[in-house]
Amino acid sequence: MSKLFAVIGNPIEHSRSPELHHAFAEKTGIDLNYVKRLAPLDGFTASVNEFFAHNGVGMNVTVPFKEQAFALCQQLTERAKIAKAVNTLWMENGILHGDNTDGQGLVDAIKALDWTLENTDILIIGAGGATRGVVYPLVKAGAKKIVIANRTRSRAEQLVADLQSAVPKAELSACSLDELDGQFDLVINATSASLTGDALILPETLTFHHAYEMAYGKPSSFIDQAKARQIPSSEGFGMLVGQAIEAFYIWNGVRPNLKDFL
Repeated sequence: MSKLFAVIGNPIEHSRSPELHHAFAEKTGIDLNYVKRLAPLDGFTASVNEFFAHNGVGMNVTVPFKEQAFALCQQLTERAKIAKAVNTLWMENGILHGDNTDGQGLVDAIKALDWTLENTDILIIGAGGATRGVVYPLVKAGAKKIVIANRTRSRAEQLVADLQSAVPKAELSACSLDELDGQFDLVINATSASLTGDALILPETLTFHHAYEMAYGKPSSFIDQAKARQIPSSEGFGMLVGQAIEAFYIWNGVRPNLKDFL
């Protein structure tokens, strides 16, 4: 009997997780069925419990349930604890486990582009959950300095305060979008600007060598500006594939090659 997996969210119809996991399964010879599950906004816990009660093996969690998934887990990985959000669930000996593979997905996507993270200075724009989930994996991969820039500076400062103890070897700092300046190896857009259609204006005094947009499939003023400066850039499809591969590996013990799916 094929192993049952699912992605849960609201909305969910846009999710590309089933096609990715079925592609991984085909490549690795694993027999699985991966489905989409729409959970009512007030019915996440019941949906998860029902899935695992009916022989579900693993579940990916997407918006808006990652924080609820974090609260539901009895056992959390280090990176999930730091992210305070969970996107990968599995049951082991009756205990619900949770991990956050988003940050590792980003790291693997950047490496697949052959961009280095060793000893880098990185600017992350945005101080929401997406940023919280990627700082620890970026530092583990070699980033030495990370600046978090946000429209509201106090929110970026709070995130730096929350994360500093998790990454003692790296230098974390905060600034407002108005204060954007300096030179960076990599700039990551972790805001929802491309999803909402808002323009994100990068000042001329900000110089950088690579640009990564976490969102994918939408026009991005961030990517447009990088291209105008002839700076190598990428949108977030690689991160999507990377986080899915990491979840697939947790559940099945096999790690597909990211470059095969880009």
